Amino acid sequence: MSVWLAVAATALGCYLVKLLGLSVPATALERPAVRRLAALLPVALLAALTALQTLGEGEVIALDARAAGLGAAGVALLLRAPFLVVIAVAVACTAALRAL
Repeated sequence: MSVWLAVAATALGCYLVKLLGLSVPATALERPAVRRLAALLPVALLAALTALQTLGEGEVIALDARAAGLGAAGVALLLRAPFLVVIAVAVACTAALRAL
């Protein structure tokens, strides 16, 4: 029963956060600083999630084949490779190192 209570509380919390966002005046959202933050926040969150999933191994930092694949993807991005090529390079590098 406590699981359903947690689900209901989370759903209510999400609804309240959405309602709070809709109640913000438009003049506050049109400020240049807010626009810059709104543009950069998703990129920062995605980068943090990628770093956590790649380098995190419980309580320690793990430098393994995943980190090498991420580095290879970074190099491919610096060389301005298309997105699918970047993914293919990361997968190939990670698979090659895991096969060794």
